[in-house]
Amino acid sequence: MPHTVFAIGAHPDDIEFMMGGTLILLKQAGCQIHCMNIADGNCGTTRYESDEIARIRLKEAQDACALIGAHHHPPLCRDIEIFYTNDLLHRLGSVVREVAPDILLLQSPGDYMEDHMISVRLAVTAAFCRGMKNFPVVPAVPPVMNAVTVYHALPYGLHDGMRRKIASEFFVDIGGVIDTKTEMLACHQSQKKWLDKSQGLDSYLKTMQEMSAEVGKMSGKFAYAEGWRRHNHLGFCKPDDHPLAAVLDKGIYPDLS
Repeated sequence: MPHTVFAIGAHPDDIEFMMGGTLILLKQAGCQIHCMNIADGNCGTTRYESDEIARIRLKEAQDACALIGAHHHPPLCRDIEIFYTNDLLHRLGSVVREVAPDILLLQSPGDYMEDHMISVRLAVTAAFCRGMKNFPVVPAVPPVMNAVTVYHALPYGLHDGMRRKIASEFFVDIGGVIDTKTEMLACHQSQKKWLDKSQGLDSYLKTMQEMSAEVGKMSGKFAYAEGWRRHNHLGFCKPDDHPLAAVLDKGIYPDLS
């Protein structure tokens, strides 16, 4: 039976930037891929009004998912409005139960942006409550009892908010899919213009490739890589569960199985 993978990020393009290569490899291995951005990206522009850029970015996220055959789930709120609230927990919890992933891919719990970090907290709690009968979700979805292994990607910029470099537990070799990862990210045309202007990036796509190459150097083995850490297993899965290693096999270093 194929694994069900759920990648949750804060904004459109967060998943593609730091997780895209791993998602492509998992899809190639036969996994079912689901993606969701909690916020709609309405603040990522210097040109458009809020509703218009949200529509543009929704289409860009859907196009990126379609490129690799992933299922896209719609956002729940506006940018900078991702808070650890009952409302968002109940609605995200419903989606997590609907998808019932056994692999959950999240951003880093330490990152440069609050939206990123709070998205992680929401997703971890939603997954932790997946089997709790008395935890309400909206819309209502029955509890699910499957094991889920939670993984955290590296933060954008590879450092947390206090400028500390985040170390990986293991690395995934994405050298064979770096071109497809670039195509996924290129779907987010509105963000290229926004980040080139707001963050002084010389090139949106080049920045991603250079960051993937830097993570490859961190691995000491791969030309391009994505780095990952496993969340504490308690409440989620068995202590030694590591489905990414089981699926991707020799594409992971070091071997922690």
